[in-house]
Amino acid sequence: MEDVIIIGGSFAGLAGALQLGRARRKVIVLDTGLPRNRFAGFSHGLLGHDHKPPLDILAEARQQLARYPTVRLVNARADSISGAIDNFSVLTGDGENLGARRLILSYGIVDQMPDVPGFAESWGTSIVPCPYCDGFEVAGQHWGLVWSGPQSHNQVRLFRDWTDKLTLFANGHDIAPDIRADLARRNTPVVDGRITAIARHGGHNATVKLDSGPDVAVDILFAHPRNKPSASLHEPLGLATIDTPLGIILKVDERRQTSMPGIYAAGDLANPITPPSVTLASSHGAMAGIFAQQSMLV
Repeated sequence: MEDVIIIGGSFAGLAGALQLGRARRKVIVLDTGLPRNRFAGFSHGLLGHDHKPPLDILAEARQQLARYPTVRLVNARADSISGAIDNFSVLTGDGENLGARRLILSYGIVDQMPDVPGFAESWGTSIVPCPYCDGFEVAGQHWGLVWSGPQSHNQVRLFRDWTDKLTLFANGHDIAPDIRADLARRNTPVVDGRITAIARHGGHNATVKLDSGPDVAVDILFAHPRNKPSASLHEPLGLATIDTPLGIILKVDERRQTSMPGIYAAGDLANPITPPSVTLASSHGAMAGIFAQQSMLV
């Protein structure tokens, strides 16, 4: 019987494992090696690791965890969860049953790429979701933003800290007249029509092709496709969720505990704040590890 099983070994999961390992708690981290930001060339904003490839940061984190004898990293998928607090069971894809007193769910989310030629191929390079992650490197250049809902209006305001050259692509959405008026006041042109393809031109540059009107070239394109949890382990457990503008996430309290006692969640799987952030994921993972450990004190 382990103290904690962590399902998902990216920034949140490994941060939780570090705290638990330092508390000498027995931990297994199950991971399939597919972090959400694996498409990005560099990770930004993480203190001490700014402008490093995200996969390199994770590899270094795994090496550092090797010094903690109670932490075990396992390359395996979790297929199901059963049981209750102090007696959870996790069935892996290899058919192994693992037991633990507590669980931390950090298996993240996956972005659902639209059926637009060139979009998926450009994701993480020419098309990105987060100005905190990539904005500094393209500050002052011509940005594009694909409208995804009312939250995009706030993105227009947010982007002003990085650039005053922004084009908004309506992509077939109806944008309310009062919002269009505000965009005009901010000198933000709106390009109507649906996006039919994205042509990438090395580095960040992208050309947006439309079903009406000429192509529009931008230096970087920001988009926020819908996403979903990368696994459905929470569904049979009936864990409470939150419906955000971009997808479903798990609901947690101030101690990162889900609606089921003994199960904690961290990372993008339980982060209502957009855009995504490895800093927040790491912080929330550490919190989940600490609170899980404290809940086992006698």
